[in-house]
Amino acid sequence: MTDSYDLIIVGGGCVGFAAAMYAGRMQLRTAIFAEQRGGTIILTDVVENYPGFKKLTGTELAEKIIEHAKEYDIEIFDEKVASVEKVGNCYRVSSRNQSLIAKTVLFATGTIWRKLGVPGEEEYANKGVHYCALCDGAFYKDKVVGVVGGSDSAAKEALLLTQWAKKVYIIYRKENIRAEPINTKRVAENKKIEIIPNTNVVEIKGGKFMNRAILDKPYNGSTEFSLDALFIEIGHIALSDLAKNLGVACNQKGEIVTNRAAETNLPGIYAAGDVGDAPFKQAITGVGEGVAAVFSAFEYVNNNTFDCPKDEKEEQE
Repeated sequence: MTDSYDLIIVGGGCVGFAAAMYAGRMQLRTAIFAEQRGGTIILTDVVENYPGFKKLTGTELAEKIIEHAKEYDIEIFDEKVASVEKVGNCYRVSSRNQSLIAKTVLFATGTIWRKLGVPGEEEYANKGVHYCALCDGAFYKDKVVGVVGGSDSAAKEALLLTQWAKKVYIIYRKENIRAEPINTKRVAENKKIEIIPNTNVVEIKGGKFMNRAILDKPYNGSTEFSLDALFIEIGHIALSDLAKNLGVACNQKGEIVTNRAAETNLPGIYAAGDVGDAPFKQAITGVGEGVAAVFSAFEYVNNNTFDCPKDEKEEQE
């Protein structure tokens, strides 16, 4: 029989494919499961903080990393992983069409958008309530829109929305937004953007489409605030359920706990990127974590002996 995979990577964003590239260079037998090639970075309009590229789109960055990875002998499965389970001192990674055995597994599963959790949010999802300005901002040309949140991501969403909307309000629960200095400056200088501080959206109302947000304190004399759309940018939730089900330790936020070598509490299991517990999350930091994980996997594979069962793919050949 052929050997089991040395490494299976779960997640097809920048982090996953960068790790796959490095694994290919290190001649690890590698497979990557990519439910969506490129991951969430492809929803980013402009990337200006990835070394080597002064300015490019998120899609362009993802494509460059994927093409680099494909220069090496890796296998790509465009499928969602359903489960990861321990078999002996190896792991079985299963999707709808595959059941593969690996000596090591890297979780690079990323995150999903955190929802506001207020009445009307689900009802008006994609009917005025959105989570991605690049995806849906163009529908609101010359309209008035809001962004909930005060992070750097919220600032960048607001700046992007000014390309279409005639007015953009940032509604933030604290006094000052906490964006990178350059984006704070851009927000302050953009005449289309206005910040409503110390305020929360507590309900979303409308007819067929949303047309107003209900605030927890009056703005211009009223708690009913007319908007054509509301973009939610209040953080993300780590997609760590596969790892949790395997017994991987996570923190209170659901992020996978790792050390500097990207190792988890389970031997041969690694995590990198937004799904991990690093406090600072950027494409470049995640890629670095992915590379560290591959080096850890390389050492683990070469310093241990394995008794892996056949994978089902091999049995069918």
